[in-house]
Amino acid sequence: FSRCENASSMISHAFRHLTAARSLPRFRAVGGAVFGGHCALSRDVCAPIASTLFQPCKTASTTASRRDAEAKSHREAKVKATDLASYPTSRIRNFSVIAHIDHGKTTLSNKLLALTGTISEESDSNRPLDKLQVEQERGITVKAHATSMFYEHKGEQYLLNLIDTPGHVDFSYEVSRSLAACQGALLVVDASQGVQAQTMANFFLAFESGLAIIPVLNKLDLPTAQKDKVLAELNSAFGFEEHEVILTSAKSGMGIDQLLPAVIERIPSPSGNPRGQLRTLLVDSWFDRFRGVVALIQIVDGVLKKGDRIKSAHTLQQYDVGEIGLLYPDQTPTPALYTGQVGYLISGMRSTKEARCGDTLFAVQSRSAAAVPDPPALPGFKPVKAMLYAGLFPTDARELEKLRDAIAKLTLNDSSVSVQGESSDALGAGFRLGFLGVLHMDVFVQRLEQEFGVSVLTTAPNVPYKVVFPDGTEQIVTHPSQFPGPSEQVETFEPMVNATIIVPAEFMKGVINLCQDKRGEQLHMSYIDDSRVILKYKLPFGEVLYNFYDKLKEYTSGYATFEYEEIGFEASNICKLSILLNGSPCDPLSMLVHRSRAEFYGKMLTSKLKGLIERQLFVVAIQAAVGNRIIAREDVSAARKDVTAKCYGGDISRKRKLLEKQKEGKKKMRQIGNVQVSQEALLAVLS
Repeated sequence: FSRCENASSMISHAFRHLTAARSLPRFRAVGGAVFGGHCALSRDVCAPIASTLFQPCKTASTTASRRDAEAKSHREAKVKATDLASYPTSRIRNFSVIAHIDHGKTTLSNKLLALTGTISEESDSNRPLDKLQVEQERGITVKAHATSMFYEHKGEQYLLNLIDTPGHVDFSYEVSRSLAACQGALLVVDASQGVQAQTMANFFLAFESGLAIIPVLNKLDLPTAQKDKVLAELNSAFGFEEHEVILTSAKSGMGIDQLLPAVIERIPSPSGNPRGQLRTLLVDSWFDRFRGVVALIQIVDGVLKKGDRIKSAHTLQQYDVGEIGLLYPDQTPTPALYTGQVGYLISGMRSTKEARCGDTLFAVQSRSAAAVPDPPALPGFKPVKAMLYAGLFPTDARELEKLRDAIAKLTLNDSSVSVQGESSDALGAGFRLGFLGVLHMDVFVQRLEQEFGVSVLTTAPNVPYKVVFPDGTEQIVTHPSQFPGPSEQVETFEPMVNATIIVPAEFMKGVINLCQDKRGEQLHMSYIDDSRVILKYKLPFGEVLYNFYDKLKEYTSGYATFEYEEIGFEASNICKLSILLNGSPCDPLSMLVHRSRAEFYGKMLTSKLKGLIERQLFVVAIQAAVGNRIIAREDVSAARKDVTAKCYGGDISRKRKLLEKQKEGKKKMRQIGNVQVSQEALLAVLS
C-alpha cells in the first residue's frame, strides 16, 4: 500500500466483505487473536476482496511507472537537445557534498536535483541517489554517486556536476576519490549535533586537496537545533565566519535556493585545455550485468567522442568508445564530452585490472597523423591500504566459482578491497579479503548476498602486522599461519591509528579510561565549547577493532563520535596465541595478539570453546598457548558409560575390574582419539 493514500479505507472495506461472507468457518477469538485451523476461502469470497485491495495499488503502480518513464524520456530529450560544446569550463562547476554520517547529505542532494528539475518532487522522497539495496535498508550512503544538473544563474546556463559521498570513516576512500574530481565541496553540519569527528576529517581532506569549501548548517527546522552554538563551533574549529555559512533545512526546503548560486560564485571552474590532447581521469567504475564495465570519468583536457579509440596509461590496452554520456541522474547518452565535464564511459573493459581507478585515458593517434608523444599521465589516487583482513568461504563448496565471480564483479565497484586465495582445513577453499573497517566488511558481505545471491561464511577480522627478520627482510603478516615460530628471533610491529573522539564533557573520564585500557596514548585534548571535548589518542588498530566502538557508545550513552586515521606501524610485542585440543593445534582458532593481552584472549577462547565442544568418551583438554607456555586451560569432562550396569550382585572386585578396564580404555582412547570441531562451533568462536 506504499503508493495508495486510501489504504486504511480499502482494508476496512475488505473486512466488511469478510464479515458478510456466510461461507467462513467459525473461529474462537480471544483478544483479537484468532485460534483454530486454517481458513479455506472460496473464490466467490476472495474475488471482491482482491479486486478491492489490489486494483488501486496496481493502478497507482502503473501510473507511477508510466510517470517515471515519461520523466526519463523528457530528460533524455533535454540532454539530446543540449549542445554540451556550448558549456565552456567557465560555466561548469564540479562539487561534492561531504559531512558526518546522518547529517543530511543525501536529502540535501535530492533537494538540489529537484530544484534544478533533474528529478521530480515525487522521486525526491525515494532517495534516487541511494541506488543500492544496502543503502536503502541501512539508511546510509556507502557509495559515492554522481549526477549532473543544468541551472540558470543571472541569465546564463551552467552545468553542475554533484557527487554525493558517504559519511562513515570506513568509506573515506570514496570521499577522497570524489574530491579528486571536484574543485569545491559543501560541508554539511547538523544544527542539532554540531561539529563531529568525521566533519573534521572530511574538512581537512577537502582542505588538503585545495578545494573551496562552503559551510552549510542543516536541519534548522528541528526543535533541538542550536544555531548560535554550532556557528561558534564552525568558527573555532575551521575559522568560518557567520556570513559564510548558509542556513538550510533540506527536509522543509528552507535556504536550498541559496546553495547553487553560492556554488557558482564561490567554487572555481575546472582548469583544462579544451584544445589540447585528450586526458581523461577514471574516477570510479561499476559492473552492469547487461553492458559490462561502466566507468565514471572526468575530461581533464580535450574532447572525447563516441567512436574514438582510446588507450589506458596503466595497462596500455586500447578500447573503442561505445557509449558516453551524462548521469542525469540515470545514464543519458551524448555524442561527446568536453573539458571539465563529468560523465560515464562504456568501452568494453571487463575487469578491475583494466578499469583501475585513478588511471589516465589517452586518445589513440591515427597512423596517418604525425607522431606526437602522449601527454603526461595524471597523478591518480593514493594507493589504499587494507586496515583489516577476514576470510570469506562459501557455505556450499560447490559455489566457490560463483563466489569468485561475484567478488571479482563487486571489487570492480569497490577497488579498496584486496583479494587473495585462502584454504582452511575446517572451512575449505575460500578467499582472504582486505577491508578499510568493520562496517566496510559488513556492507561488502551484504552486497554479495543481495546482488549476487551468494551465501558466505565470514571469519573474525584481524589486522596486518609487520615482521622484521635479523637479516633486515620485512614481511607483512595477515594470517597467524604466516607468523614465525617461537625459535626465530624477529622484531614485530603493529598498525597504529590517530583517533579523534568528540564527547560531552561529563563522559570524558570514562572515555579516557577506555583509551588507556586499549593501550592508547593521549596526544591532545581541547574544548570545542563549554560542553564538548575533542580527545586525540594514538591507539593500536587491533584494539580499536575489538569492541572499542561498542564500548565507546556504552560509556557515553551514544553521544560520542569517533574517527581514525592510519599512521603506519610501530614496534610492539606481538605473539601468536595458539589453541590446543588434547595437545593438537587448531589452526583456525589461532590469533595474533599483544603479549600483555594474550592471557585475556586465551581465557576467553578456552571458556567459550568449553561450551561448544561436544563431550567425548574421554576428557578433552582445551589449552591456550604462547610458544611452549600454556597460559589458560579448560577441560570438557568425559561422557561416562555405566559399565557396571550388567552386574546385579557378586563381589565388589568384579565391578572394580570392569572400572579399571574402562579406565585403561579411556587412557588409550585419549592417546589416539581426535577431537573434531564443527563448522558451527568454529564460527561461533570466530564471531
